Amino acid sequence: MGILSWVIVGGLAGLLAQYLMGERSGCLVAVLIGIVGAVIGGFVLNLFGIGGINGLSLWSIIVATIGAVILLAAFRAFRR
Repeated sequence: MGILSWVIVGGLAGLLAQYLMGERSGCLVAVLIGIVGAVIGGFVLNLFGIGGINGLSLWSIIVATIGAVILLAAFRAFRR
């Protein structure tokens, strides 16, 4: 996956995760959350034997969103 694909998937996943978790921050933070979430989501789903990120697709956005939600939940738990 190219760098532009990572930014697009990360941006969409970060915005979706922020919306689902009730967080509000800027676009750059959303992209970073989504990119890190894509790595986390790919790792977690590979543990269950499910394919991870495979390019610019709806499945990649779902995987990245799952990872971003996990990241935001962990961040929220450590913040308290």
